[in-house]
Amino acid sequence: MYSRGIRGAITVENDTPQEIEQAVIELFSKIKELNALAAEDISHIIFSTTKDLKSAYPAKFLRQHFDVDTVPLMCMNEADIEGSLKKCIRVLVVVNTQKSQQEIKHVYLKEAKKLRPDISC
Repeated sequence: MYSRGIRGAITVENDTPQEIEQAVIELFSKIKELNALAAEDISHIIFSTTKDLKSAYPAKFLRQHFDVDTVPLMCMNEADIEGSLKKCIRVLVVVNTQKSQQEIKHVYLKEAKKLRPDISC
């Protein structure tokens, strides 16, 4: 069994709890589907948001919509780098799996596709 990281990111147009909720659902649903994840496979999940997203914690919505009650979750601010992508939610899902690094499917949606076009599904 290996510990592997699954990366993902998505952008929202507006800083509202509703848009952040929908973005988290869309992003995590795709990560879960492409990587065939079960809650018991997940070690922990770390979210980061850009400085311009202040209306809600992404982890709150993950707990509400997915069976991750026993998974440690953390939210933090992304580094505020000049010229970086705005209104972006990033996630690192750390899983225990038999999959190789090359079998992991990373997910970048909406404007976040620009961040890693080389590895995104």
